[in-house]
Amino acid sequence: MPRIVAHLDMDAFFAAIEERDNPVLRGLPLVVGADPKQGQGRGVVSTANYKAREYGIHSALPISRAWRLSEAARKRGLPAVAFLRVDMQKYARVSHRIMEIVRRFAPHIEQASIDEAYLDLSFTGSYEQAEALCHRIKEAVRTEEGLTASIGIGPNKLIAKIASGVMKPDGLTVVREDEAEEFLAPLPVRAIPGIGPKTEEWLAKRDIRLVKDLRRYPLEELREMFGKRGIDLYEKARGLDESPIEECYEPKSIGEQETFERDTLDPKILGDRLKAMCQNVAARLAEEGHVRYRTVVLTVRFADFETVSRSHTLRAPTDSAKVLELEALKLLLPFLDTRENPKNKLIRLLGVRVEKLDRSSGGESVRTLL
Repeated sequence: MPRIVAHLDMDAFFAAIEERDNPVLRGLPLVVGADPKQGQGRGVVSTANYKAREYGIHSALPISRAWRLSEAARKRGLPAVAFLRVDMQKYARVSHRIMEIVRRFAPHIEQASIDEAYLDLSFTGSYEQAEALCHRIKEAVRTEEGLTASIGIGPNKLIAKIASGVMKPDGLTVVREDEAEEFLAPLPVRAIPGIGPKTEEWLAKRDIRLVKDLRRYPLEELREMFGKRGIDLYEKARGLDESPIEECYEPKSIGEQETFERDTLDPKILGDRLKAMCQNVAARLAEEGHVRYRTVVLTVRFADFETVSRSHTLRAPTDSAKVLELEALKLLLPFLDTRENPKNKLIRLLGVRVEKLDRSSGGESVRTLL
C-alpha cells in the first residue's frame, strides 16, 4: 500500500472568516492586522485576502506600507482596502470546527497550525481514492463553514505541503511519487520549506535559483556548505521526506509582541506593557491545557529596527504567570541602561514568548524553588 499524505491549507484564513461573517466586506480587498492609523500605524499585516494581494499587500508587510498601497489603488479608481484588527479567539473557534470536520474523513491527522493540517490518507489505497476523499473534505468545509481550503496530495509531507500552494485559492493538486522530482525541478528554491530569504540570496549568488539547480550539487558539497543542514537540502531537492504524521498538535512556543505608538525608553510604559503581555501569554498557556514552560524569551526592537533577543531557561518547568513576569522583567532591565543599550536608543517593539513547553505532570516545579 503506497504512503499517501495530504496537506490542507485554509485560504487567507483570517480574512476569509471576516468576509464570511460580514457580508459588507465580501468582494472587497481586506487586510487583517494592526490598525493602519492613516499610514501612521506601526504593526504588520497578519493576513491579506487575494484582492488585497493584487495591490502588493502580503503577510508581515508593515501596516503603514499596506495603507499606502491601498491609497495608491484608491487613487487609481480601485476599491480601498478594508482594515480589520485580529480576533484570535474567533479564528481559534473556527479552526477547531474545521479540524473536527477533517477528522470525520481522516482518522490520522496532524494539525500543523491554526489553519493547516496533514492527513494520512494511505488507508484509501490509491491516489484516485485519496483525491476523491479530499474533494469531499473541501465540500464539507465549504458547506459547513462557508470557507475554502486548498489541498495538496503527495507521497510525503514535503510534497503535499508544496502542492497545496500551487493552485490557491480553492485548489486540489496531486503529485504521485514518480512525479515528485519533476514537480519540484522548476520551482524556486524558496519553495522548499526551511529556505528563507537569506539562504535564497546566498544561493542566488552561486546561480542556484531553482530546485533543479540545487540538484547539481552532490551530497558532500552541500554538507560542506551547510553542515548537517546540507543533508536535509539534498533530500528535499529530490522530494524525499520520511517525517511522520504526528497526531498531537503541540505549539513549539507561545508569545505576544507589541509595537508601540511612539518609541520609548520609559521604564513604567515598558514595564506595564511587558506585564500585560506576560498575562496574555499565561492565559494562552492555560487555554492549551495548563502547558508549562522552561524558557522565557524577550525580544526588543529599537527605533533603528535593530532587533535583539535574550532568553533564560529555568531549572524546572512552571505555568506560573508571576514567574514569567519576573523573568521577563529581569531580561528587560539591561536594555534600559548601558548593559544592552549603550547608545540609549528608544525601543519600538517588545515581545515575550515561552519555549520548551511541557504537558507532563509531576516532578519538580519552579514554584517550590522560589
